Amino acid sequence: MPKEWNKANIAKTIDHTVLKATATAEQIRELCAEARAHRFASVCVNPRWVTLAAKELSGSEVLTCAVIGFPLGANAPETKAEEARLAVKQGAHEVDMVIDLGSMKAGDHKAVEDDIRGVVKAAGKATVKVIIETCYLSDDEKRIACELAKKAGAHFVKTSTGFGTGGATIEDVKLMRKAVGDSMKIKASGGIRSYHDAISMLEAGADRLGSSSGVSIVAELPE
Repeated sequence: MPKEWNKANIAKTIDHTVLKATATAEQIRELCAEARAHRFASVCVNPRWVTLAAKELSGSEVLTCAVIGFPLGANAPETKAEEARLAVKQGAHEVDMVIDLGSMKAGDHKAVEDDIRGVVKAAGKATVKVIIETCYLSDDEKRIACELAKKAGAHFVKTSTGFGTGGATIEDVKLMRKAVGDSMKIKASGGIRSYHDAISMLEAGADRLGSSSGVSIVAELPE
């Protein structure tokens, strides 16, 4: 990780996000314009907005990211896989899926792994980030969820949806980094609102940050 943080190297880690139910087309266009202006890593949106986001970001280096099985993770595996397939077809470069939390809590690890694997297969060449929703899991369950995501062929593990009872914590990022080593990347998401939050997560081991406060985060940093 860089020792000196600035606008450019922080911006490249941010998935600029609007996932609220009331988001409008105009808000998605604004999100994309901000992402282009600040050169964020991606724009993360609900599947409804993938086509629009991909169009607005065309010609830029900013990726389009869609959430899958969001925010509960309780969709049928077939639904998640089809949602991922359609999102990629419509222009998503990345998909952030929520694990089957009920099966995870019940100890049905095969169901969790199969659910992730189905999305990975459906997503093809797209990057798959697996949201384990740390606020609902014990430390042992967090480690196992990371291992299952790795076994299923995903590329990232991600802390949170931002819709649960808690968001990203430094402790969880460190735990996840220890669980996956250098074999996967980590996305911290949920409650990251300042550059202090951002830097803390990155220095704890995160590679990517999910935040709806990207513009204000980079505004606080030197060029």
